[in-house]
Amino acid sequence: MAIDAKQVKQLREMTSAGMMDCKKALEATNGNIDDAVIWLRENGLAKAAKKSDRVAAEGVAVAKQDDISAVIMEVNSETDFVAKNKEFMQLIDDLADAFLGQEAVSAEEAKGITLKSGETVAEALTNATAKIGEKIDLRRLNIHTKKPGEVVSVYNHANNRVSVMLVFDGTISEDDAYNVAMHVAAMNPAYMTRDEIPADFIEQEKHVISENTDLTGKPENIKENILKGKLNKRLAEVNLLDQNFVLDENFKVGDFIKAKGGILKEMIRYEVGEGIEKVETDFASEVAAQVKGGN
Repeated sequence: MAIDAKQVKQLREMTSAGMMDCKKALEATNGNIDDAVIWLRENGLAKAAKKSDRVAAEGVAVAKQDDISAVIMEVNSETDFVAKNKEFMQLIDDLADAFLGQEAVSAEEAKGITLKSGETVAEALTNATAKIGEKIDLRRLNIHTKKPGEVVSVYNHANNRVSVMLVFDGTISEDDAYNVAMHVAAMNPAYMTRDEIPADFIEQEKHVISENTDLTGKPENIKENILKGKLNKRLAEVNLLDQNFVLDENFKVGDFIKAKGGILKEMIRYEVGEGIEKVETDFASEVAAQVKGGN
């Protein structure tokens, strides 16, 4: 039967699916709107399943808090373009709101949480994958339930790719805590304290420094002091509390926090895509394959 343009428009408004998909759905269901909605859902999920093994290394990192808890999370997409999509960003807000006050300890556990829409997180991600046309996935999150006396600070960089959550004890102000969070975002310390630096990392740095330092003709005690000084400098670069504070280099970060009455208990920094091995693709070939029905 001939499909009326008004029906296509109505179905699109109901489902947010693409125009061509709406037309196909109506053709497949003889113009029945309700059946077409079901057809789109079933076929959209099938398309989403095909995308489930793709590498999603773009996306956003977000941290958010309320009076009870704070959450930091990374949600991935396949391209940076989709990460700026209005529907994608609305999904991010919905997920963050749903996670506040929850106690999930992993992304997989969090996928069972229900959103205000009534969907589970897993269902929302699958539906977003079907609508947007790229794999959308919750990669990781950390939910912190606030305790009396704690100061929790969250920071989101303007590009939505770096987020930080810090937890303090003591009397440090929210502004000072926020400034430390900005430092963490900018300087990317690998460890919070020197005590957290693994022994194998220290040994590796000792070897690198030794191999790249000319100690020819120097007495043994001088050699030892030079190597020790270079190692201490390197270790100070990779742990937060020993870094020079970017907003006031008269302070080490640890000294700044102490001077402001705080004790840093936890540091979490997420950057989109870190640790994910990206797959290089031939974009032209991929588009050609989709045109031929390979998607």
